Amino acid sequence: MTNPAKRESQSVQSATTTVSRRTFAGGLAAATALPAIVPASALGRGRVAPSERITMGIVGVGPRCRYDLGAMLKEKDVEFVALADVQKSRRDEGKKLIDDHYGNDKLQTYRDFREVLDRKDIDGMLIATGDRWHAAASIMAAEAGKDVYSEKPCGITIADCQRLSETMHRTGRVFQAGTQRRSVPNFGTAVKMAHDGTLGDLHTLHASVYKPTLDNSWLPAEKTPPQDVVDWNMWLGPAAWRPFNQKYVDGRWRGQWDFDSGARLLDWGAHTVDLCQWANQADETMPVEYTPGANEIVCKYANGVKLVIDFLPDPFGDRSPHYVTRLGTCPVRFHGERGSVETGDSGEIVASNAELQNKLPANQKRVRGLDVSAHGRNFFDCIKSREQPNAGPDVMRRSHVACHAAAIAWILGRTVRINPQTEEFVDDAEATLLRSRPERPWQAT
Repeated sequence: MTNPAKRESQSVQSATTTVSRRTFAGGLAAATALPAIVPASALGRGRVAPSERITMGIVGVGPRCRYDLGAMLKEKDVEFVALADVQKSRRDEGKKLIDDHYGNDKLQTYRDFREVLDRKDIDGMLIATGDRWHAAASIMAAEAGKDVYSEKPCGITIADCQRLSETMHRTGRVFQAGTQRRSVPNFGTAVKMAHDGTLGDLHTLHASVYKPTLDNSWLPAEKTPPQDVVDWNMWLGPAAWRPFNQKYVDGRWRGQWDFDSGARLLDWGAHTVDLCQWANQADETMPVEYTPGANEIVCKYANGVKLVIDFLPDPFGDRSPHYVTRLGTCPVRFHGERGSVETGDSGEIVASNAELQNKLPANQKRVRGLDVSAHGRNFFDCIKSREQPNAGPDVMRRSHVACHAAAIAWILGRTVRINPQTEEFVDDAEATLLRSRPERPWQAT
């Protein structure tokens, strides 16, 4: 999208920071091939004028990128023009997918994503790397004058989330966290019932996660491939160094402390805790106390509402279908004095009594919780309007910090308390040490 006012704004924002091309690209999870889609644009129809088009770059062609592109490529006023990935196979797969969709051979690929950020013709970035790179890549993109849609978890530490939010405010960029359930109808309906008094006064919220894990083991060292095949230094990025093993780049980085977020609690918690925050009208705060148990973490808000983070069986552990309740993955439940409402990724909403059930929309369209169509559209609309999207930097920051605080309580095995205004732990040196991690100087290697 090339309107002059926006370009002038971008040039002002990017003047303070120049992003250089050196040895860097996002760390990537394993990807599966995406089906080719032949749109009207391949036949020369259906696209908007270039001056009204939002141009996008990609960092990381992995499984989440698959979901995102499945929706975003359909947007007629959006064009993906560049992608970066540290793995050649992923670069090739991504190029074929996007070129096949557009019916041309225009997509440019890069190993170092700073080369994408250097391009002045790109308005926004889709950050779909492994978790360890989400915050750093998003920050660099914003400082290069790009708007950002980042997959979650958006930061693997409290400090990451804070720095990311602060950068978006400082640079004035539009930021959308990939917590797409904020834009899915059934979750919005359940939250509305919590907001409009249908449930009565709220007292308890339930956010599902699968049981946290803490793994510091290393896979056996293997011969590092040529840089163009897999750039291992770039893959690791700010994470601690360890020897190459192909299983990491195939997806076995998940659950590893160095690469993952909050003992995996944020895999679902970034969604479900966020939805509970929304239901409790707590987007400007967070729980003040976090107490771990055998099968849950009980969190308390200053207003007396209780948030229970329930541990459910890991749906990915045995590669079984990813549905652990009849409501699908990421179920949440909101309890008030008049009853409760529960919903999940299946799109179904269930109330605890007939009176509440009768107040549910009769013909609400069911949308799977993984569908990013509305969330992506909201991001693109905000690129044009410069308004805050549904899951902007402040919404992300507070729900992510709450998740990290809960994970730290679980790691330490005891109650921790946090000041929601300062986001500092209260009289707890051990918890404070876990707010951040040292970053490896990947640029110098």
